Amino acid sequence: MTDDSQGASATHVPSTPAGGDRRTFTIPPEVQMVTLLGPRDELLRTMERALPRVQLHVRGNEFSAEGPAADLAILDDLIAELLTIIQAGHPLNRDAVERSIGMLQASTRERPADVLTTNIISSRGRTIRPKTLGQKQYIDSIDGHTIVFGIGPAGTGKTYLAMAKAVAALQAKQVNRIILTRPAVEAGERLGFLPGSLNDKIDPYLRPLYDALHDMVDPDSIPRLMASGTVEVAPLAFMRGRSLNDSFVILDEAQNTSPEQMKMFLTRLGFGSKMVVTGDTTQVDLPTGTTSGLRIVQDILGDVEDVHFARLSAQDVVRHRLVSDIVEAYGRWDARATGRAAGTSISDAP
Repeated sequence: MTDDSQGASATHVPSTPAGGDRRTFTIPPEVQMVTLLGPRDELLRTMERALPRVQLHVRGNEFSAEGPAADLAILDDLIAELLTIIQAGHPLNRDAVERSIGMLQASTRERPADVLTTNIISSRGRTIRPKTLGQKQYIDSIDGHTIVFGIGPAGTGKTYLAMAKAVAALQAKQVNRIILTRPAVEAGERLGFLPGSLNDKIDPYLRPLYDALHDMVDPDSIPRLMASGTVEVAPLAFMRGRSLNDSFVILDEAQNTSPEQMKMFLTRLGFGSKMVVTGDTTQVDLPTGTTSGLRIVQDILGDVEDVHFARLSAQDVVRHRLVSDIVEAYGRWDARATGRAAGTSISDAP
C-alpha cells in the first residue's frame, strides 16, 4: 500500500483475504494526514495490526478500505474519534490509537475521544488526563462520591490520578488541604532500630507520594505548602484521633492496613472532605495470619451509599506495555496455583 499524500509508504499483508465491503473515508483538508498516520506511518500500521482483515489504502486525503462490514464500521468510528482528538488539540500516539480501537471493539458507552481528552490538571507544561476507560470511570467516581476505593494492579494510575484530582480540588478551592498517607508496614515495630529521626525513618515509605506531588505542584512551593499544613504527607498512624474537615485525603497502599487501621482511617472523615483509598489486593505485605483491611472492607461497605469501589484491571496499566502482559500472566499463574491448592485439599480430605 502506498500513501501518496506525504511521500511515506507502508505495506500491509492481510492475514486473511479481506474481501467484503469497500468504503472510502475523506479526511478534512485542515487535518494533515501525517498527524493521523503518524511519523513513518506508525499509526497507520497500528490500525492495520488491530484490524487485520481490512486492507487500507491512502491517497491524498482519502482512506479507502476493503474488508468485513463490522470491521469497516469500527474503522469508520475510529477515524471519527481520532479526528475529534486531533481537532481538540491533543496529540495522537500508538497507545491512544490502540486504546481507542479496544474501546470501539468492546462497544463501550463512552466515546474514546471523551476518555482521551478529559483534562484533570495542567501543571508545568504538561496535562494529566486518563488514558483508559477504566481510569476515566475512576476519576468520574471520585467526582461523584465522598469515599472511593481504587483497587487494581500496579501501573493503573490509582494513586497518581487521585493525587491529580486532589491538587485540582485544592486549586478550585473545593478543599483547604490535601492529606496523603500510607502504612509503613515494612518498618513495623522496627522503626526504633532505624538510624535518624522519625522523618528519616518513615521517608522511604512516603517517597512515592512525594514523587507524584512533585509532578503536579511547583517543587519550590511544596515546602511552603507543607509548612502551612495545606499539604500533609504522613504515615497512617498519625491519623489516629483526628477529624479531617475540608480535606482531600488519600490513603495509598491500603492493602497493607489491618481491618482496625482501615476502620480508624475511614472514621477520620470530616465535613466537606473527600477520601480516596487505593491499593492492590494481590500485593499484601502484612505478616502471615493478618487480614488485609482492604480485602474485607468490600464486604463491609459494599452497600453503603456514597461509597464507591472502582476496579481497575491489567487493561488499565499505563506503564510499559509489557507491564500489562506481566500482570495478566501473574493473574493466570495465581489462578492455576489456587486451583492446584484446592484440588490437593479436596483429594487429601478424609
